Amino acid sequence: MSVVEEIKSRIDIVDLVGETVKLRKSGRNFIGFCPFHPNTRTPSFVVFPETQGWHCFGACSTGGDIFNFIMKREGWEFREALQYLAARAGVELHPPSPAEAARAETTGRLREALTAEATYYNHLLLQAPEAAHAREYVAKRGLHAETVERFQLGYALDSWDAARNYLTGKGFQVEELVEAGLLSQREDGSAAFDRFRGRLIIPIRDVQGQVIGFGARAFGDAQPKYLNSPQTPLFDKSATLFGLDLARRAIHEAGQAVIVEGYMDVMQAHQAGFANVVAQMGTALTEAQLRLLKRYTHRLILALDPDVAGASATLRGLDVARTTLDRDWQPVFDPRGLVRFEGRLQADIRVVRLPAGQDPDDLIRADPAAWAQLVQTAEPIVDYVIGALTAGQDLDDPKVKAEVARQVLPLIGEVADPVERGAYLQRLARMLRVEERNLLQNLRPAGPPRRSRAAAEAAVTPAPVTDTSPTRPAERVDAYCLAVLLRTPALIAAVDQAFRRAQLDLLAPDDFNLIEHREVFQALRAGATTPEALWDHLDPTLHPHLEKLWAEAPATIADDEKAARDALAAALRLRERRLRARLEELRFLQEDASAQNDREALREYHEMTQSISAMLLRLARVQYGRSGDRLGEADRLNRIETN
Repeated sequence: MSVVEEIKSRIDIVDLVGETVKLRKSGRNFIGFCPFHPNTRTPSFVVFPETQGWHCFGACSTGGDIFNFIMKREGWEFREALQYLAARAGVELHPPSPAEAARAETTGRLREALTAEATYYNHLLLQAPEAAHAREYVAKRGLHAETVERFQLGYALDSWDAARNYLTGKGFQVEELVEAGLLSQREDGSAAFDRFRGRLIIPIRDVQGQVIGFGARAFGDAQPKYLNSPQTPLFDKSATLFGLDLARRAIHEAGQAVIVEGYMDVMQAHQAGFANVVAQMGTALTEAQLRLLKRYTHRLILALDPDVAGASATLRGLDVARTTLDRDWQPVFDPRGLVRFEGRLQADIRVVRLPAGQDPDDLIRADPAAWAQLVQTAEPIVDYVIGALTAGQDLDDPKVKAEVARQVLPLIGEVADPVERGAYLQRLARMLRVEERNLLQNLRPAGPPRRSRAAAEAAVTPAPVTDTSPTRPAERVDAYCLAVLLRTPALIAAVDQAFRRAQLDLLAPDDFNLIEHREVFQALRAGATTPEALWDHLDPTLHPHLEKLWAEAPATIADDEKAARDALAAALRLRERRLRARLEELRFLQEDASAQNDREALREYHEMTQSISAMLLRLARVQYGRSGDRLGEADRLNRIETN
């Protein structure tokens, strides 16, 4: 992960923009008046949490990510925005050292090995005769073929060296496979053997959907029941949520995340259509996991197993959530006129009470509607904790009363709404049969969450950032177009000429999705057309990105005409993608304006739609009105986007 990507992962665009713009939630997105041209009567500024982007459909007609927003708001160059956002996110800025570059190469190899292993295991589950009992187990658990494919389930042969032989045959070194957690090393270092043997394999992925480890389920009475990958440079169980890569969008749409304990719980939930479910993978809920979820929602629902261990895990998870999630510090005047501050938790944490003897997997398979109802009626955190702490207790014992009050009062103190807070206080007083004023004396304002020394040090000195993330399909044509122009900068003039003839605005930084791509193209536009000039022009943080583009750039094409066609085809594809994205976003604005009965806005959005449609028509004439080579170029660009 690059420095830029790390910063983006730590800062939510809704929070950042919301400091400047009064946003109104509409569906999955947020709408407001553009801060860059305030004299407007129509809300034309939209923030998209799902893509962490924004766009103004008014006079600005521009958009981007958190970097573009800060640069435009403050009038800063990239470096200034980078320094500000890095400080805000707690990311240390420095050019990659040779050691970091080597580490990035190593982790890249580990990713390749894990991806190859997942494919190998999946093939065995689907095809190998030895996996017949695994296929029967999957069917018995009620998992459909589509679920097996979606989660890429697999089977590890009951062999000490089958996986090792397969991967070494593909060129991977034994040392790499040990580091990736795929092989286990004997204590004397004499040999390495397959870590997973005779088990159902469940790939574990990061937020981007890349395999980082495996969970392996034993059959029968074999122990341990589940065996996970060990800690590796890519896999940290305490910082990973199983299924989050598939659940992100659904969490946005539902406005809540449901947290369960196991792999099977997640797969059954997704199969039944409850795609906003993730698992903490058997560990207690951690601060790192909560910070991952916070980017997508502030409403968390814990649905852990109903046994004693599950109840204890729920209480631990609630405690971690309280000390991890952000607080809104509000000034309060005490009776003496002094000002103090009370911390109100900026999260809605609820708990599902599962029927005795049933985990989410069982319940969803037996009665999906009952699961949906339980999630819908999940208890607020205070209700659950009061019930959990008082169940089976002798509430006539003063010491028990004091202990329950000690644990519950901090939760009540964090309830944001004063009426709700008072109602909880009354309820606790009635349950404990004590005077409410006695409880009120002990209702202390919540202080700032205390962190361990290790957590504090991690916040100040984050782990080194390496650029190992894969290129997403939508960014591949951007990179290809930019790489062609890097090799032959003179082609920019040819592309400009074609765009002018089509009465289109010239190719611009906004046509590229990533801030890194935009900065490189801006440098080309500014006349930095040699490698040396680009290197000097760009911020050092972008040098690794520039090197990657140069490495992926096609060799110089001898046929100048063909080179021009390639550059123009890629540029046209970028513009087409941008315009079609704007049309989709405008449909959302039109739906919102219709719901608000805002006829003036509807008229403006209709005019914008007609204008963009006209540009797309002119674009199509350029794309398909040229030589027959256009089809070959289209096929090649399609392959670039999908491979």
